[in-house]
Amino acid sequence: MKDASSSPLAPLLAAVNAESQIHLIIGSNPLAASRCAKSLEAGANPIIIAPDTGDLHYGLTERIADGSAQWIRRDFQDDDLRQLGREEVDHVVDMVFVTLGVSHPLSVHISKLCRRLRIPVNVSDAPDLCTFTLLSTYSDGPLHIGITTSGRGCKLASRLRREIAASLPSNLGSAIDRLGSVRKRLWAEDHAPGTHDASLEGDEDDSSGQTHTFNTLVKEDDAEAAKTRRIRWLSQICEYWPLRKLADISDSDIDAILKAYSYSTTHEADGSNGLETSTRKGRIVLAGSGPGHPDLLTRATYQAIQSADIILADKLVPATVLEVIPRRTEVHIARKFPGNADQAQEEFLQMGLQALRKGQHVLRLKQGDPYLYGRGAEEFEFFQRQGYAPIVLPGITSALSAPLFADIPVTHRGVSDQVLVCTGTGRKGAAPEPPSYVPTQTVVFLMALHRLSALVESLTTLSPDEKESRPRTIWPKTTPCAIIERASCPDQRVIRSTLEHVCTAFETEGSRPPGLLVVGASCHVLRNPSGQRWVVEEGFRGLEGLRTQIDVNMMNGMAEGA
Repeated sequence: MKDASSSPLAPLLAAVNAESQIHLIIGSNPLAASRCAKSLEAGANPIIIAPDTGDLHYGLTERIADGSAQWIRRDFQDDDLRQLGREEVDHVVDMVFVTLGVSHPLSVHISKLCRRLRIPVNVSDAPDLCTFTLLSTYSDGPLHIGITTSGRGCKLASRLRREIAASLPSNLGSAIDRLGSVRKRLWAEDHAPGTHDASLEGDEDDSSGQTHTFNTLVKEDDAEAAKTRRIRWLSQICEYWPLRKLADISDSDIDAILKAYSYSTTHEADGSNGLETSTRKGRIVLAGSGPGHPDLLTRATYQAIQSADIILADKLVPATVLEVIPRRTEVHIARKFPGNADQAQEEFLQMGLQALRKGQHVLRLKQGDPYLYGRGAEEFEFFQRQGYAPIVLPGITSALSAPLFADIPVTHRGVSDQVLVCTGTGRKGAAPEPPSYVPTQTVVFLMALHRLSALVESLTTLSPDEKESRPRTIWPKTTPCAIIERASCPDQRVIRSTLEHVCTAFETEGSRPPGLLVVGASCHVLRNPSGQRWVVEEGFRGLEGLRTQIDVNMMNGMAEGA
């Protein structure tokens, strides 16, 4: 269970469809005008209740004059709540805004009355009297971002909203519209009328995130899954492409990408990835991008990024690293998702070879370290056979850095004296042989979360074949473990549990790929769930203090130089 005892309750944030609702606005001041404007933006019908004392705000005057708002020129009456609403809801109003301030006697009275009638009510400057608050919002077409500080600093909420909006690329709203339209088109093309797949339609609820099956392998003989190949690829684009690239995507780009994907399993890759390419001299670098945070790139890899003509990036290279790439550089992101890995790999090999033959500087940018489950040696051999021996640059592997960022010491005196790094998925999706239990060993499973349930089952039980042969030692279900996702990225998440409960935890919390599983007693050395089935920890701030100190030192140096 999540540990909520140490933090205040979170508000239930929701987007309300307020079209045609009746909103009562009590008051005639500037805040009442602001509430009236918000109601109109949402498609509601505002009714202002205030006596005609000559101080009606000009914003309200304009709305009343053009007929978009109604003004009842008197003080509030209790029956207003039950008589001014829509007929289909028995004339009960839908929402109430009280702008009179916390000291006005009507504020407390209206709040109590609305609560009794279960009418949402907002009272200005009085969080305790509100059943809902309005967020500081940013809108761009279908995209709406809201910030709340739970009534503890409205000015700070406004600043946070501005900062977030400034960090987003322009045209993102248009891109969301475009991608949404493509998704509907693909769904209509790939499914007969009347069919339904909740796993793919679930993203219409923005709170759902990715399910734990997001990266489940799609096998060649799975006819039902084959119907969803293009829409799965579209989901992968939305999940892994950097926002800047997504915001610039055009209709022709999408058509070309999806067409290229549709034929990638039966035609030789043409190297286009749906987008146009450019030219220059032949050299290739295989480089690891580390676990995710751009500050964890090696200097050699950073220089390779800056000097490349074309970059072929793994799907899992985080957007924060891709943002380091100069705008002039041509970038392609692998069209890999479970069931398409081999085709996508071959496509990238051919794209790299074509670029080298044109004389270009190619960077094959891989997640983590290129030689740890990264097919780096296979790519080295391929390009070497073609006469282009790559330069290989190491990267910090998530197998060791992710546990570190999750406060898990993979070795610890008296607890763990060895580390085993395993893959959770073999060739063609086959299940690798599970390791035997060693009490003093920490095991890190990469590429395993999409088959977590089967993996845990294989660790904690013996198969019929194993029972007949020399049995291995199975893992106790009480063994500590942790799922670490997006290590070193701002949205890093750690789920701490045991082998007994980790599958339920993962299904409940959903997927946030890429991620890995760490198993062993060392998982609970520094942070222990203390008897809970699981706990969830959000966010990564491991390098903030270092960066702040570097900035301070730079400023001090500049001051001394001046």
